[in-house]
Amino acid sequence: MKRILIAEDQEEIREFIKTNLKREGYEVLEAENGEKALKIIENNVWVDIAIIDLMMSKFNSFFLCSQIREKDPSMGIIILTDKSQEADKIAGFLKGADDYVVKPFSLKELMARVNSLFRRVSMIRKNNNEIFIHPFKFDFNSRRLFKEDKEIKLTYIQFELLKLFINHPNKAFKRDEILNIVWGENYIGSYKIVDVNIGRLRQKIEDDPANPKYIKSIRGYGYRFDTDYRII
Repeated sequence: MKRILIAEDQEEIREFIKTNLKREGYEVLEAENGEKALKIIENNVWVDIAIIDLMMSKFNSFFLCSQIREKDPSMGIIILTDKSQEADKIAGFLKGADDYVVKPFSLKELMARVNSLFRRVSMIRKNNNEIFIHPFKFDFNSRRLFKEDKEIKLTYIQFELLKLFINHPNKAFKRDEILNIVWGENYIGSYKIVDVNIGRLRQKIEDDPANPKYIKSIRGYGYRFDTDYRII
């Protein structure tokens, strides 16, 4: 996945950036103000880069930068601004921005900066091997899961199940697909073992396992890991 959040209150600029990012193969999330952008950051599964307008309404970009850095230190941040004053750039960098683009900008410049930052972010995340999904942090290297900074102990199968779901947020999986991926194509047994292990995993990660918020059942089909965002 290559996913970017555009936080910009001018619709025509958002549409222009979104259209060209999608041509480059990126998935796009949109927010027309800082409040909605922050909600996406707090609840989103995976954002590689946030493109943030400096003078956005509700929350300014500096506050948003600081919040992003608290929740996902590895996310890339590009600030869009009409201003070119050195003080604004320094303030943005101090709050965690990675790059600045001054309006009006050329499409080639913006795409070059986005692609360059994406390569750096990908390398950092490959080395860190962590995924942040509020309220979870999933560490592939140590095979550990944290919820609100509290570690949740997982079995091998539970870890593999959650890894599958987290790598494919909001995607519905059939039970036999889960069985083949997690247990292997040569496994001989009923897909009911999937139901049993999903139930045990819910007991560990859900606030109310009887009414799961994250791992949802799809009647007559299978399961889906739900997240609170919309991909455009």
